Amino acid sequence: MNKNSQNNTENKNTSNIDLSIVSLGSILLLSIVIAIVTNQEWSKKVINSSFDFITSEFGIAYIVILNVSLVFLCTLAFGKYGKIVLGDTNSNKDYSDFSWASMLFCTGIGGAILYWGATEWVSYYQNPPYSLTPRSDEAIIWAASYGAFHWGPITWTLYTLPAVAFCISYHHKKIPILKLSAACGGVLGEYSTKWPGKFIDLFFIVGLIGTSATGLAFAVELTTSSISQLTNLQDSKQMRLMVMLIVTLLIAFSVFKGLNKGIRILSILNARLALLIIFFVFIVGPSAFILEMGITTISHITSNVIKMLTWTDPLQRGDFVENWTVFYCAWAIALGPFIGMFIAKISKGRSIREVIFGMMGWGSLGCSLFFIILGNYALELELSGKYSVVNHVNNLGPSSAIAAIIELLPLGPILLALLALIGVIFAATTYDSASYTLAASSCNQLEAEEDPKRVLRMYWAIFLGLLPSALLFIGGLETIKTATIMASFPILFIYVVMMISVIRMLKTT
Repeated sequence: MNKNSQNNTENKNTSNIDLSIVSLGSILLLSIVIAIVTNQEWSKKVINSSFDFITSEFGIAYIVILNVSLVFLCTLAFGKYGKIVLGDTNSNKDYSDFSWASMLFCTGIGGAILYWGATEWVSYYQNPPYSLTPRSDEAIIWAASYGAFHWGPITWTLYTLPAVAFCISYHHKKIPILKLSAACGGVLGEYSTKWPGKFIDLFFIVGLIGTSATGLAFAVELTTSSISQLTNLQDSKQMRLMVMLIVTLLIAFSVFKGLNKGIRILSILNARLALLIIFFVFIVGPSAFILEMGITTISHITSNVIKMLTWTDPLQRGDFVENWTVFYCAWAIALGPFIGMFIAKISKGRSIREVIFGMMGWGSLGCSLFFIILGNYALELELSGKYSVVNHVNNLGPSSAIAAIIELLPLGPILLALLALIGVIFAATTYDSASYTLAASSCNQLEAEEDPKRVLRMYWAIFLGLLPSALLFIGGLETIKTATIMASFPILFIYVVMMISVIRMLKTT
């Protein structure tokens, strides 16, 4: 290559980076991190007051968007547009069904599924919905059901809508831009590349980074609890920050290797390791109880799904809806555009119907396995009196309880080491995908066969570790969980824009 050609290539690569989005996103993130670290008490108050305001005044909006999105996706999948194949008419699928399902599941869930899968029922058991008596038999059934519900229909509906919007704009309409503004192009038109569109892209970056902090912190805490249980070392902030550093480096390495050599391989490995550990728990644990309670859980959710989808607690008898259902809606909405962007990148050759049912089906099934097997194993320990999981969670936290009950199984120390490894890889597979999509959204153009520049992927991979580290530093997981609501709020209204945009893009085919 001669010198002029090399200069032209460098100029082209540089001009393809949306410097306004990269610089504004970076400045905003650094400002938030500095404010949190230097004004810890003030930051806690602002985050908590924002949570109270948004959930009390706009909690109903999250429930409405969830239900409208679900009806919209089902109508689209069963309608004439559901048959549309993404890409060219003869496009082959880039990935096998298992690889595709592994990547979408690991991207959409991360280490938080291990954190909550075994212990989320504890909160519902002690503070059940619908003003039920705590620790009653009825509370047990609802406690066993709500985790799989929150991580099934709620989460995957709100992940699937932006995935469909990105798939249509990127593969069907052939718009070579992988940004949230492009997915809203049916409404924004030419303004998708101007400042109204750039604001949407900025909201996407802030929402993704803010919500990434939640899942990344869950995975880190689970890993440090496993290490602490194995080695008797204290689970300290220093240990968590060290694990955060290791995870960040692993994310950077994965995105450095790229989509096929990094993210795909880690996702498949992690899916297999996770399936191995939960099926081992099923085989050596209380198999009959797990199976019976699992069947009861599925039946209970099926019978009450409309009630669970639409319950808003209008009489304000408790805070279950705000603390759990609205929180999960907010988490999924903030992460949804990121999941959707990544799924669009790996879904060429699949039909719109296949994307919708594949995401909602495989995603919900995978999550249900964790809640049914890990959750019911822990529940049986509590109900049988073999181990007080509830007291352990109340006194030492969920991650410590998970490590303790895993160690009770045969080959406990080996399983604990495997659990720590899975926690790290789960975090890496989710957030290397996040780094990839942040890089993609920072490009002015990105063809279907093209990857974002490696330096851009590495840049966002390192940046992703800053906010969760800062939030862990000031207040632990509750502060991080609350921050998720704030990150999701602007994107809530963009979901309406995406639905209108999908209809317009399909009608102008």
